Order: sequence, then C-alpha cells, then structure tokens
Amino acid sequence: MAPRGGPHPLRILARDLAITLVLGALLFVFFDLVYNHVISIPGVTGSSIILFEAGAIILVAFLFSRALTSALNAFLTIRGTISRGHVIRILINLLIATGAVLALFTLAGVSIESIFLGSALAGIVLGLAAQTVLSNLFAGLLLIVADPFRPGDRVNIVSGGLGAMPPSYPHEMMYPLYGGVVEDIGLTYTIIRQDSGGLVKVPNAVVLAGIVQQPEVGVRTIRVRMTFPQTIAVATVEAALGDLRAAMQDSKNLALRLSLDVCDISATTWDGVVIVVTQNLNEPMVRDRVLRAVLARILTPAASAKPTA
Repeated sequence: MAPRGGPHPLRILARDLAITLVLGALLFVFFDLVYNHVISIPGVTGSSIILFEAGAIILVAFLFSRALTSALNAFLTIRGTISRGHVIRILINLLIATGAVLALFTLAGVSIESIFLGSALAGIVLGLAAQTVLSNLFAGLLLIVADPFRPGDRVNIVSGGLGAMPPSYPHEMMYPLYGGVVEDIGLTYTIIRQDSGGLVKVPNAVVLAGIVQQPEVGVRTIRVRMTFPQTIAVATVEAALGDLRAAMQDSKNLALRLSLDVCDISATTWDGVVIVVTQNLNEPMVRDRVLRAVLARILTPAASAKPTA
C-alpha cells in the first residue's frame, strides 16, 4: 500500500514512462522527417543535426532513468528502506548510461559488433578478475530487493562457505558466526556492529549463501561446555548456576533462563553444557561469569563429597 497522500509507485512509473515514450516517439518522427527532407531547417547542417540527435538520446536516457528511480524511491519509502536505494539507483543509471553510450556510438557510425568483438578478450579477463566483486555486488542487490533484514535488525550469520568446524575442545561442532546489529547493506559488504562494539564487514556473497538467524531482540542464547571429573556432582554445578542466576539478577545482567544439560559421560569424567538465555549480549563476559561461578563452587571442600548424581 502506498502511504497516504503519496502516489503509488506503479502510477509514478506509468506516468513518467508515458512521458518518456511520447517524447522519444516525437523526437524519432521529427528526425526521420528531417532526414527524409520532409522538414527542412534553414542554416542547420548535417553535423548539427547529429549533435541534436545525440542530445535527444541523452535527454531520453535521463528521463527513462528518472522514471525508474522515482518509482524505486516511492517503493522503498513504503517499505521503509529508502536509505538502501542508492545501490539500485547506481546499477539502474549504469545500465541506462551503457545503453545511451552504445546508441551514441551507433549514431557516430561506429559498429557495435566491432566494439564487442574487439573488447571480448578484455571483457573475459576483467570478468574473471572481478568475479568476486561482481558476485558481492549482485548479492547486495538481491539482499536489498528480497529484504530479509534491515539496518537495525539483530542477526546471526552462519557462513555457508566456511561450514562447520570440529574443534579439539569443546567436542561439539562450531559454526563461523557473525552476530550483532546490522548497520548498513552496501554495494559489496553488509556491516554488522558486534555486541563487543567492533564492526564486522561481511561480504554480501557470504551473507546470501549463509544461514541468517534473527534472534529475539535484546536476548541471546549462549552455550558453555565444560568437562568435570566423576567426583564433581551434577547438583554442585546446578547450585553454582543458582548462585549465578541470583548474582545476574542483582547486577541487572538479567539471566532469563539458566540450565545444565549432561551431554557426555566416560569412565572418569562427564560433560555438561550450560545454556544461558540472557539479556546480557556480551558473550565473553557471560562465559566468564559462568566459568567463575562453577569454578568457585567446585573448588570448595564440599564439592567433591558426592559422586555424580
């Protein structure tokens, strides 16, 4: 739906394209009549007419570009993403300018086929050299059009290109994760501000090929895996989590949920994963708090009094 008081993007496009097409048709008929000597203009030479034709081509290209970009601006305004329209406007203007330049070459008597044939090898070399840049460019265009997320949204991007990583410890698959608040989607990079404060520039091709998670705003789930000897009871670790929950509530670093999952066991050890759902978005700080709380509890003399529950 178009906003109140503003024309619909399709109406803007139809109106401006109609004006452009009518003007282009009139200019075409006029120059056709001039070349067929139906209309004569005293004092105007053939070279002057060619200059007028070149000006007409540039004028029509400008009007055509304005018609598309005006409709685009109205469409992006409705969706609330007008700040990202510059990427599409650049591509539209570039394509129309390329068409106008080819038309000017034709007007000057230069063969388009010779241009393409002469630059074929150079085009192949440049295309291969710019493959990464072009893939990021078109991926950025698709992200803007598809609109999976917008600046200000919180996202976690799992890179599909890098895949999972099996670390030596903890013994769980880990995924390259770029998480934070989206600041901008540019021509080649999506800029994310991490919770630690740093900026991450993720190539648009990586974003498009990856898995995009959109967690609940202001909430983060953090997993902390630990290995304990059999002499440390599960209840001891759960007691440490109870102390941590109270401490986080008192310090306003709210822990919405704290739980312990026993995920592995051997003859001498057991592994537990502490799952923290928290409003504290600083993952290293939360991991530090969990590890300190558990360490303080298991180092007390009573910690090794019972076997694993």
